[in-house]
Amino acid sequence: MIDPWKAHVARMRGTGLELRGLTEPENFVVRCKALNTDELPDPATTKFDIVFIATKSYDTDWAARTMQPYLAPDGFVVSLQNGINEPAISDIVGAACTVGCIASMISVELMSPGLIQRNVKLGGADHTVFRAGEQDGSASPRIAAVAEMLSSVDSAKVTGELMVERWSKLAVNCMRNPLGAATGRGTNANDSDPDTRRLAIRLAAEAAAVGIAEVGRLEKISGIAPEQLLAAGKGDAQAMQAAEQILVEAMARRSDNQRPSMAQDVAKGRPTEIDYINGLVVERARKRGIQVPANDGIVRVIKMIEAGAVDPCPAAVAGL
Repeated sequence: MIDPWKAHVARMRGTGLELRGLTEPENFVVRCKALNTDELPDPATTKFDIVFIATKSYDTDWAARTMQPYLAPDGFVVSLQNGINEPAISDIVGAACTVGCIASMISVELMSPGLIQRNVKLGGADHTVFRAGEQDGSASPRIAAVAEMLSSVDSAKVTGELMVERWSKLAVNCMRNPLGAATGRGTNANDSDPDTRRLAIRLAAEAAAVGIAEVGRLEKISGIAPEQLLAAGKGDAQAMQAAEQILVEAMARRSDNQRPSMAQDVAKGRPTEIDYINGLVVERARKRGIQVPANDGIVRVIKMIEAGAVDPCPAAVAGL
C-alpha cells in the first residue's frame, strides 16, 4: 500500500487498517505493508508484478509515472478508479501493460486515518461488484488473476467488454456524485426528493446517450435498463415513473449515511473529479453533437462550489 498521507500509512502499518461495513464479514482490522510515497525503494532493486492505481482521476498521470519504473518485465497496471483512465495510463506504461477494473456499487469512505467505512451491503451473488477486463476484450490469465484477487473483497468477474462496463459505471457516477456534492445530502435523501430523484435520472440518461454513441451499448444503470433510461430522459412519463420506482426501492439496500465520493471531497475541502465524470460526458457530447444540458449545468454548479461561490444545498440544483 503506497500513499502520500503519512498519518494514514502510520496507522495501517501500526495498529492496522480498520474496515467497517454493514455485514459481519466486513468488520475487521488488518496490519498492512504500507509505505509513504517518499519511502519508495530504488526501482533498480524493486519490481512489482501488478500495480493497482486507486487514486482520484486527476492523480492518474502522477501515479502512473511514479510506478512505471517499478514494473517487472511482464508487469502491468490496473486502473481501479472512477472515470475512464486506461488511455492516460496506456500513454505512460503502454497499452499492453494496462488493464481496467470497475468497482460497481462498492460505496466506501475513508473516515479518518486507517478507518474505512462501507455503506452498502456485500454484493455477493446478487450483484457483481468488481468487473476486471483487458482493453482488447481478451480473457487472459492475468485478468483472471486480478478478478480472483478481488473476489476476496466481494463478488468479481472477468468482463470482455471493459468500456461497456466503464461507460455504464460512468453514467451511475454522473447521476450520483455531483448531486451529493451539490446538495450536501446523501444518496437516500436525494432519492427521497422527487426533484433531485428526477434530476439524477436525467443526468444518467444524458450520460447513457453519450455512452451508447461511444461504445454501442450499456449495462443497466443503477438497475435501470438503458432504453428505459433514455425514454425517461426524453420525457416519457411512464418510463420516468418506472425509473423512479427502481431508485426508491434501492434505498433499502444502502445506509442513510452513504454519500458518494464527490460529496466526500466537497465536505473535506478537496478537489473533485467533476472534469473526469460529468465533464467527460460534456466533452464527448460536444464532439458528437449531443445535447446534455443537465450534465453541463451540474458541472457549472460544482465548479462554483469548488470556487466557494455557492454552498452545497438542494437549492444549488433547483434551476437544473
